[in-house]
Amino acid sequence: MTFLKTLKAILPAAAIAIAGFATTLGTATAGVLEDVQKRGTLRVGMSTFVPWAMRDKEGNLIGFEIDVAKKVAADMGVKVEFVPTAWSGIIPALIAKKFDLIIGGMSITPQRNLTVNFTIPYAHSGQQMAASMQLAGDMRTLEDFNAAGVTIACRRGATPCKAAQNIFPKAQLRRFDDDAQAFQEVVNGNAHAMISSAPKPRFWSEAYPDKVFVAFEGDNLTRGDEAFALRKGDVDGLNFFSNWILVNTSNGWLQETHDYWFKNQSAWKDMVAANQ
Repeated sequence: MTFLKTLKAILPAAAIAIAGFATTLGTATAGVLEDVQKRGTLRVGMSTFVPWAMRDKEGNLIGFEIDVAKKVAADMGVKVEFVPTAWSGIIPALIAKKFDLIIGGMSITPQRNLTVNFTIPYAHSGQQMAASMQLAGDMRTLEDFNAAGVTIACRRGATPCKAAQNIFPKAQLRRFDDDAQAFQEVVNGNAHAMISSAPKPRFWSEAYPDKVFVAFEGDNLTRGDEAFALRKGDVDGLNFFSNWILVNTSNGWLQETHDYWFKNQSAWKDMVAANQ
């Protein structure tokens, strides 16, 4: 009798737990793929960031991320809609369902992974430093830049700011809403250096050879693994986009497209609007 009483007591709780589990599975299944197919549009959160995504002189979006997102949408048989978003708020915007996923050169970090899920990496970059000829012309080592009198600029909410904090804890850190603002501080002689994802500092040093140089050229400050970011709980979406990356890595499309934007600046630099 005791066993039967215990069993009767357990069954209602077990039923509730099973129902909750089924609801969770249902929520995960009815994720981004179903939404995109019903809507007929893949909404992609991104932020302008040379050469990942930028505006051409006609105002159109171009760049590595733009090509990647367009191909993902084409392979899904849907249209693509880009949702430009301030980088500092891009993860909250994803969670709030302002768009379906982030394709924006986002590096995988443990802190970000607590709030979003990442696919397998589709690109590998790192951080470089653009330094001021005027203020940092004689500075050559990490220790030179890790000093209280040194000012380093970076983009608010992005990986470079975290790298600056870790590598140069003694320096003063100034955060800006976009890379162009941070870089302008270096050009104007108001900051010793700024950190951004490669190869942008090299592009800038080539554009302003008398004012800017790449510190530690040939050695990136960090190495990054960039991935698509999705909302938590979407197992099917994560599986699809990771496999898309795997296929387009194996067939060489991602590498070929990456090389065009990251190694062949002369092919597209005249298309880009100013101040990016």
